Amino acid sequence: MYHEKQQRELCALHALNNLFQDKSSFTKSQLDQICQNLSPNEYINPHRSILGLGNYDVNVIIAALHMKDCEAIWFDKRKDPSRIDTSKIIGFILNVPSNYKVGFVRLPIQRRHWIAIRQINKEYWNLDSKLDAPQCLGDESKMLQYLREQLQSNDKELFVVCTCEVDKTQQWLLPDNEQR
Repeated sequence: MYHEKQQRELCALHALNNLFQDKSSFTKSQLDQICQNLSPNEYINPHRSILGLGNYDVNVIIAALHMKDCEAIWFDKRKDPSRIDTSKIIGFILNVPSNYKVGFVRLPIQRRHWIAIRQINKEYWNLDSKLDAPQCLGDESKMLQYLREQLQSNDKELFVVCTCEVDKTQQWLLPDNEQR
């Protein structure tokens, strides 16, 4: 199992590589180029940190996924995650608040953190780059319960990652009467 650990503010890069289980899926240079393409005339790019150390926004993740013929679909947390047909998706990217630290000192700055979740060998895994090792969430029902718990918080967002073809036909979403 591939698991990139957190470096600087590159959690979006780590989430993408962890999602695709390949360290060469994306590089910092590619994500920086996406930022430049999204805002070519901006002196300070709004899609990453001012210092250029990462902290990429959702637009960068979506553009990167498009390079792999994939889509990130914002999941409406008013719906239950059991509406997702997990057999049709690649995985999930969860966006959560994160405290900013310098060494051991926690600063009163709120940042965002990107986390990949996907199925590997019939079990679902939290591939958070801040973890020392991937966290097994268990089978589909346990993973869906984990997502329900995460989505109870107003400051967390879930993105379903699937191919563009699956998104186009909305195969990733089960009808209301077919929840798991």
